[in-house]
Amino acid sequence: MTTAATVDSKHPHGTSARYGLLIIAVPIVLLLICLGGKYGLLPMPGGLRVALIFALLIALMLTGMPISIALGLTVLTFLFTLTTVPLDSVALKLFTGIEKFEIMAIPFFILAGNFLTHGGVARRMINFATSMVGHWHGGLGLAGVMACALFAAVSGSSPATVVAIGSIIMPAMVRQGFPNRFGAGVVTTSGALGILIPPSIVMVMYAVATSGMSVEGPTGERVFSASVGQLFMAGVIPGLMLASMLGLTTWYRAWKNDYPRMPRASWSQRFYAMRKSFWGLLLIVIVIGGIYTGAFTPTEAAAMSAVYAFFIAVYVYKDMKLADVPRVLLSSANMSAMLLYIITNAVLFSFLMTHENIPQAMAGWITGTGVSWIVFLLFVNVLLLLAGNVMEPSSIVLIMAPILFPVAVKLGIDPVHFGILIVVNMEVGMCHPPVGLNLYVASGIAKMGITELTVAVWPWLLTMLVFLVLVTYLPELSLWLPRVMGML
Repeated sequence: MTTAATVDSKHPHGTSARYGLLIIAVPIVLLLICLGGKYGLLPMPGGLRVALIFALLIALMLTGMPISIALGLTVLTFLFTLTTVPLDSVALKLFTGIEKFEIMAIPFFILAGNFLTHGGVARRMINFATSMVGHWHGGLGLAGVMACALFAAVSGSSPATVVAIGSIIMPAMVRQGFPNRFGAGVVTTSGALGILIPPSIVMVMYAVATSGMSVEGPTGERVFSASVGQLFMAGVIPGLMLASMLGLTTWYRAWKNDYPRMPRASWSQRFYAMRKSFWGLLLIVIVIGGIYTGAFTPTEAAAMSAVYAFFIAVYVYKDMKLADVPRVLLSSANMSAMLLYIITNAVLFSFLMTHENIPQAMAGWITGTGVSWIVFLLFVNVLLLLAGNVMEPSSIVLIMAPILFPVAVKLGIDPVHFGILIVVNMEVGMCHPPVGLNLYVASGIAKMGITELTVAVWPWLLTMLVFLVLVTYLPELSLWLPRVMGML
């Protein structure tokens, strides 16, 4: 007699098929529960309604459906079955959700990053960084950290930073005698500086997700969401601090293992390298300086950076031909369309959260339990790190920020500090499996498996976790510079 276990061992696809059917069946069951509530067949208390929202979202994500579509289907299902919100309100929200001026910065920063990646700017920044720190222990590794920090200050994207710097520095490190793991660990984690050192696409996402929110503070005062300019200013000191900590980790491991050093560059060589990279470095001054002096808004700075990056890539450095420009434009348009679609559906999800009064109820419940801001921020860090295991940063920010923001403000946490904390969590999430985007990008460059690369990054990842604790519980790291500049 053949047992079920024997059948499964002979037919391994049997178990997979049952799991597949279960994954498909769960959203259908949840939909039927929503329909039961719509027609009065099932009671729908507030707690069950909230549980249904998140259960349906998670169930749809587990089917492998893109997060943006899962968000949209969750919102539409709930609105059409358990609320009386009219169709025209939903349609209007879809359009008004992305008409914020700040959102225009996202496609421009993506375009600028692509021009810089293909335009020779990264190579010149690496040469400049190598001339400055190449003679120290692990010289090329330190140059990689410094180059990532410089490129982060003009790109706003972590994957773009990993591609631009990693594709040049990692093969050079292997040729000089560094282990492949060492170079991969340096670039994977240092590339995450792309979203912390301003300009940053993730900071723009946070500002968009909380835009227009006015929440009651701990003493009853009205607290407004953080602006893009405030977040950019707040990211400067944490960004430089994390770059220094990653550089120190790189130096220590290179010193401990006696990795190669480069000959000390003369001051004339350093000046030559700086002169060659001048036009790329000037973009940092134009974008960041323009924002902080009030010459233009962050969105205008993004447009300026895209035009400037095109000009120096095509006409100054001449590493990009005019024939390559349409390909770069198409690639940037694809990435921008994906992010804007996620934003649109996340705005709908935020609308649903507000309609169901979930953030306010959560804020009231947490403050009522007497939880301190210290414990709450610990909970937020754990939650965001767990979310980083299954979602990419833009989705996490757009979903979580509108929910957690009112609670944070109610506990007296500054919106700018909270935004930087979220960005640092996103950095960590990009460097650990299973969906760490930097891991996959670096894996393709280093020709390493994800498992091997995960082992390679752990010293730097541990450094990032220590830095996360510092940013979490030392708010002045984020708030001092904006306060000095009169932005708070």
